[in-house]
Amino acid sequence: MAQTNLKHKNIFLVGFMGAGKSTVGKILADKIGYNYLDADQYIEEKAGTTITKIFADHGEPYFRDLESEATEELARNENQVIATGGGVVQRDRNWNAMKESGITIYLKASVETIWERIKNDTSRPLLQVDNPVDTARALLNKRTPMYEKADAIISTDNLSLEQVADEALNLLNN
Repeated sequence: MAQTNLKHKNIFLVGFMGAGKSTVGKILADKIGYNYLDADQYIEEKAGTTITKIFADHGEPYFRDLESEATEELARNENQVIATGGGVVQRDRNWNAMKESGITIYLKASVETIWERIKNDTSRPLLQVDNPVDTARALLNKRTPMYEKADAIISTDNLSLEQVADEALNLLNN
């Protein structure tokens, strides 16, 4: 464990799908002795179904409501590294919960890097379309200004996920 006197109750990792939030979150939590939580898994457990099914049965706005509730619930706890869903940044309510209870770190990746990481993943409901690369690019462009509201930004394109976690640890220590 590298650090025990962190001044942040929680660490929220934000970024587009495939940016490395889940893997980096696990590594970082292990390094600092925090609990790791995946917000999407939390939502699925609470809802008793998959996010893909929630999107299919109820639509995106319903999912975003569940996501906001989950973000607020997770923010009430401490000593957590939380990998958020890629769209959590779209609501001020989510930003308020994250910023009040910790620090936000944007894991930034190019659409090329993202596509390499997620091209074979069929569990991404927003990319189940005819041209997923263009859809991903458009979504990323739309969300980038929202991601950039984070307290810190780490570019992940030419780093291993272990290096990204080390970079996050350096940020947290300074």
